[in-house]
Amino acid sequence: MLICVPKETLAGENRVATIPDVAKKLIRKGADVIVESNAGVGAGFSDQDFIDAGASVFSAEERSAQMGRADIVLRLHKPSLEEIEQLKSGSIHISFLDPFNEHAIIDAMAAKKVTAISMEMIPRSTRSQKMDALSSQANLAGYVMVTKAAEYLDRILPMMMTPAGTLKPAKVFIIGVGVAGLQAIATAKRLGARVTGFDTRAVVAEQVQSLGAKFLDIDLGETGQTKDGYAVALTPEQMEIQKQGQAAEIAESDVVITTAQLFGRKPPVIVGADAVAAMKPGSVIVDMAAENGGNVEGSQAGEVVTTANGVKIVGTGNWANEVPRDASQMYSSNLFNLLDDSWDDETGSFVLTFDHDILPGCVITHDGEIVNETIKNLRAGAK
Repeated sequence: MLICVPKETLAGENRVATIPDVAKKLIRKGADVIVESNAGVGAGFSDQDFIDAGASVFSAEERSAQMGRADIVLRLHKPSLEEIEQLKSGSIHISFLDPFNEHAIIDAMAAKKVTAISMEMIPRSTRSQKMDALSSQANLAGYVMVTKAAEYLDRILPMMMTPAGTLKPAKVFIIGVGVAGLQAIATAKRLGARVTGFDTRAVVAEQVQSLGAKFLDIDLGETGQTKDGYAVALTPEQMEIQKQGQAAEIAESDVVITTAQLFGRKPPVIVGADAVAAMKPGSVIVDMAAENGGNVEGSQAGEVVTTANGVKIVGTGNWANEVPRDASQMYSSNLFNLLDDSWDDETGSFVLTFDHDILPGCVITHDGEIVNETIKNLRAGAK
């Protein structure tokens, strides 16, 4: 099978879908791998690195033609409608696709008879952990958000005892304790901050405490999580209780990091303008969800906003892209594990089957139709 790795076209994106070591593994399994020139430069991988791994490199001018002859296209971001038209009918395209919202892209892939695999939709099971790109990138995002906060904060995070006096540790409050939140807690603790975490799922309190942080207990009544471990949306009444319960913690914190996202839906606004106004000048809020609508009133996607009372709200987004070498390594490993799980070594090809515990959950389109049950039900409900 011919596997194509195009250069990412999103402005400022430095990650690459496949690193040379993973390209080498795919070639050993019988695949031919072609990589667009300079695809890996932003992550520290030269064209020669890919050539040394056994891959072929093509120029940007050949992009359309090479993608059009590929059996499998591996990338990070969703394709444009124009790029979908260039794909070969019957080919497989694997990337993040945002299938809950990108209806036109999904419809175009179905019309082109492209098999679209969405990395957001990898089922959350023990066996699929090694393929879970959302988690691998969120892990890095949790780390990066703390370092971003430290960059913009007007003080240091750890306690420091000096002849000139003692500096108290900064107070960090993490709202939303999923993969990114837990990594943010661990990173802030390693940097010496006093850390408090909160999540609507009380079941994660033990995880927060195991990292040496305090868990803020707010009685929201009946809450829970989905079978995949995602938080269930709160009622308006519960949202108000949460805002009131965390208000004092926010006001006392030097750094607030919000990671609350609802899979496939607009994220909740959990930090209002009144809470931001109550924070000390020089404090920092990092809003992980800014690109999708935001957890914080006043945050702007891709921007650092300074409020009237001197609080910086960081919504720059694409957090894993801040550490592109490690992010590329982890993402390309996720892709390899997904392919390897259904790879036929005798024929040197990826075998798509729906008699499988993982693929039906992440294959969105196949053979001219939308085949994913979740997306089909969403579309049916919207009509």
